[in-house]
Amino acid sequence: MFFLPLSDDNATIRSALIVWLVIGVCTAVLIWQHSLAPRAAEAASLTFGMIPARVFGTAQLPPQLSLIPAWATLFTSMFLHGGWLHLLGNMWFFRIFGDNVEDSMGPGRFAVFYLAVGVTAAITQAAMGPHSPIPMIGASGAIAGVLGAYVMLYPRANVRVLMIILLFIRVINVPAILVLGIWFALQLIGAERAPSEAGGVAFWAHVGGFLAGLVLLPLFKRNDVPLFGAAQSRAFAISGSRIGRSTGRIPTVLPRND
Repeated sequence: MFFLPLSDDNATIRSALIVWLVIGVCTAVLIWQHSLAPRAAEAASLTFGMIPARVFGTAQLPPQLSLIPAWATLFTSMFLHGGWLHLLGNMWFFRIFGDNVEDSMGPGRFAVFYLAVGVTAAITQAAMGPHSPIPMIGASGAIAGVLGAYVMLYPRANVRVLMIILLFIRVINVPAILVLGIWFALQLIGAERAPSEAGGVAFWAHVGGFLAGLVLLPLFKRNDVPLFGAAQSRAFAISGSRIGRSTGRIPTVLPRND
């Protein structure tokens, strides 16, 4: 079974300024990464990616790569990506769920919140594999925090989901708490199974970011925005039609932080 969120039914009052700014910055950074020669691109990941062993002081980079202190990579790492699929997957989730979270806080608070959950996600990943020499890059830890905040705000909102089970393909309405709850459960399973100091998906960053979003949301939202909004979902109501045989794999998790 594969599912892909397509949209939600939450209208916003304000434009998602920070969401689109982050999308623009991440896109520009990836274009810059692709403009580099292969060895220079690898050097950029080592310099600006979050390396757990460097953060905890058990390893050092050569002087020519130590352009910024280790603590700064907790921030810079969330703006780099491993490729276009990595970026597009992250920004797709961010576009769907980020605008409502920004609307609940305002752009200034949301910018601080985004950085706070992103740093928490990176620290979580580093703490679970403190001797790892592998750089972590990508925005998915910060976006996981946005997903956690969305659950606190709109657990019963409608999320239109493309569902594929073998040849059965439908677009259905599913409550946000179910969509994001399944996503979080997959991250926990992945975190338990994947070696913390190996490469691949940074599952612990997703877990740490999501939990940070749950905890920090009440501190950042506007006072007039309630928790657990009352929007009711028509869960699993058929809202689309069969669209034919699947031609590719639909991701069920955010793309790799690698």
